Amino acid sequence: MAYRTLEVTREGALTWLTLNRPEALNSLDTTLVDELHDCFTKLASDRETRVVVMRGAGRAFCAGLDLKESRPNTGGVPEGLRMQRRISELPMLMRRAPQAFIACVHGAACGGGFALALAADVRLAGASARMNAAFIRIGLSACDIGVSYFLPRLIGASVASELLLTGRFIAAERALAVGLVSAVVPDEHLEAEARSLAQEMLATTPLGLRLTKECLSVSIDAGSLEQVIAMEDRNQILCAQSHDFREGISAFLEKRAPHYSDR
Repeated sequence: MAYRTLEVTREGALTWLTLNRPEALNSLDTTLVDELHDCFTKLASDRETRVVVMRGAGRAFCAGLDLKESRPNTGGVPEGLRMQRRISELPMLMRRAPQAFIACVHGAACGGGFALALAADVRLAGASARMNAAFIRIGLSACDIGVSYFLPRLIGASVASELLLTGRFIAAERALAVGLVSAVVPDEHLEAEARSLAQEMLATTPLGLRLTKECLSVSIDAGSLEQVIAMEDRNQILCAQSHDFREGISAFLEKRAPHYSDR
């Protein structure tokens, strides 16, 4: 599918996903939401892509919902809920996807853009990055599109409450200090930083990478240590039966780079 507001570039097992509405700070209009929905859905059956880097064209990552777009709602509450769910499904699709997601955040990441960044597995920030739960500043609740799920799990309840109850911006350096992002680099170095991180992920086995993302996601909400260990045990036995595990052991003992085949 040829997208109008989304640019997809493939480099082998690495896919670059660029929000491409720079004139509107990559804000989420109906087209971009639909195209993200389509792209994320297709990732579920994409065997080639193992890592996705998501970024924004121009001066910002994503400024949130496009408030200038006319969205007539003549269907009342049911239609409004359908429109809301179309957007709120995006972070769920990202978490269900077997690929690891890296978000490269520069400039504004507000509202829905903040939600997309939080749903990624790893966040890298450019020095210009400024993020906030903008919803509360326009008469809505700050708890939207998964933000109230991800944020306290990433940075703790106190700082999450501060940001959500005020809509206050968090800049790159503080985001790094509270563990919201993994690194802060000059904006012009974001692509190189993301590529380096992606290459380290791609040096692992395809099965191991997929199962690690899956287990991490489940472990966040697991009810006990026993539940987590049961899943870890299951994943290790699955990986141990693969050809790639035997190749990994051989490469280690022979002091060479492994050649994984996802089987």
